[in-house]
Amino acid sequence: MLSKRAEALKPSPTLAINAKEKALKAQGLDIAGFGAGEPDFDTPEHIKQAAIKAINDNFTRYTPAAGIDPLKDAVIEKFKRDNGLTYKRDEIIISCGGKHALFNLFEAIFQEGDEVLIPVPFWVSYPPMVELTGAKPVLVETEEKEDYQVTGSLLKKYINSKTKGIILNYPSNPAGSVYYRENLEKIGRLAVENNLYIISDEIYEKLTYDDYRHISIASLDKSFKDRTIICHGVSKTYAMTGWRIGYAAGPAHVIKAMSNIQSQSTSNPTSISQMAAIAALNGPQDIIPIMVNEFKKRRDFIISELRSIEGVTCYKPKGAFYAFPNFNAILGKRYKDKTIESSATLTEILLEDFHTAVVPGAEFGKEGYIRLSFATSMDVIKKGLERIKKAVREFR
Repeated sequence: MLSKRAEALKPSPTLAINAKEKALKAQGLDIAGFGAGEPDFDTPEHIKQAAIKAINDNFTRYTPAAGIDPLKDAVIEKFKRDNGLTYKRDEIIISCGGKHALFNLFEAIFQEGDEVLIPVPFWVSYPPMVELTGAKPVLVETEEKEDYQVTGSLLKKYINSKTKGIILNYPSNPAGSVYYRENLEKIGRLAVENNLYIISDEIYEKLTYDDYRHISIASLDKSFKDRTIICHGVSKTYAMTGWRIGYAAGPAHVIKAMSNIQSQSTSNPTSISQMAAIAALNGPQDIIPIMVNEFKKRRDFIISELRSIEGVTCYKPKGAFYAFPNFNAILGKRYKDKTIESSATLTEILLEDFHTAVVPGAEFGKEGYIRLSFATSMDVIKKGLERIKKAVREFR
């Protein structure tokens, strides 16, 4: 018999969609894939060469469980350079990807009886990871028409004596929304007043558009920094999703607890990937504006096309590489013998009948929405949007 937590746990829906898309492609079907949240760029050459050198130098053995000092130093320098934040080595942990950093963190600070505030829409893995600790996810509803902002007055409605922390993700997956400085300041003050942890997931920090420039909540006030754990990684910024290197920065006692958990679970991140991550953080950064410029072109196109569909609205993302259109006007319509009663039904029809892979918005806490990643080629984007338009025209 399985444990209750294992029986209750669902697989990651984004990874499940990605796996199904690949399986259909393997059958020879032409699938327009909007599911995977990974850049379609190659890892830069100097990063790959650093990994090859590590192999040739036989840097292939165990490292300290929480990561090697040269990579911690590179992370420290990154925070100083980009965010004006100062950390010591004992305030940094290197993990097996950004998701792993979050998992270790939740295990370290949450437990049964705690409540954790999660703004909606949320990244799909936040609630399950909170639940695995025994804590309760408390969903904070935000609205597209209000730029998905969490305000002080909104947050106060959800805070009580059981509240242990709040998870912020900006730019966000799935909406590409951000938090304005004045709201970050109010969130920070409420966290201080109520002794809350701030989990600041900033993995899309570098992928921003137009006039938006990322501001880390930890940089706004020392009292905020003292209770903030920033979770980050090299996956999105440097097209290194498969290398599995994430990192976190925060109070030393929290980082130590995370390190202890990591030492008893995965042990160290891959030695070779750690050397590649040093090259990513310390080396040329010219891939970033190239990626951002290309993603911006795709964003502008995909948002324009989605908004041209009758009844569909779509927030224009300020960062990340996702569009999160509202298809609620489509729900209740029929296609063949099916009633489109949910975003799951819609995504099923799009995949099976129109060979277009998207992720249902219900998995992000917003029924009637779907998520499309534009970290794919313009050819795929054009083809997929034509298929979505065709599908909507056939719904009755």
